[in-house]
Amino acid sequence: MAKREFARFISDEEVRELGEGMMACSLPKARWTHAAHWSTTLWLLVERPDVQPERDLPGLIRAYNESVGGQNTDTAGYHETITQASIHAARRFLRERAGRGEPLFAMCNALMETELGDPEWLLEFWNRKTLFSIEARREWVEPDKQRLGNEVR
Repeated sequence: MAKREFARFISDEEVRELGEGMMACSLPKARWTHAAHWSTTLWLLVERPDVQPERDLPGLIRAYNESVGGQNTDTAGYHETITQASIHAARRFLRERAGRGEPLFAMCNALMETELGDPEWLLEFWNRKTLFSIEARREWVEPDKQRLGNEVR
């Protein structure tokens, strides 16, 4: 998979602003990019012990989607399997980088330089039809191509 270009993060404050904006439903929709999804997930895992992403992120994403005029339906908006797989991948990424003492923004840039920076990274684990099924949008569906490693559920 080819990595896509992204606007590099330049400070921890920028990462915090994205995460706080999403949680407060004040982030402009145009700023809710693939990189912003990842940076928000890392920020929650690193700096927000009061938030349990597996439990809390679904509601936060649904609320944010609605705040910018989106809908959470069987074909658009929140997607459970993608969200839970992404949290799992972010946790694994952080474990692999533990002890480096990197600033949050540098970790976000490093994550985006991996295969996770490609929005289609999940297709290595799920067939497109399975991943984008109504069932996978509504609830966790196990990968049907290969395991994620350290299973999510």
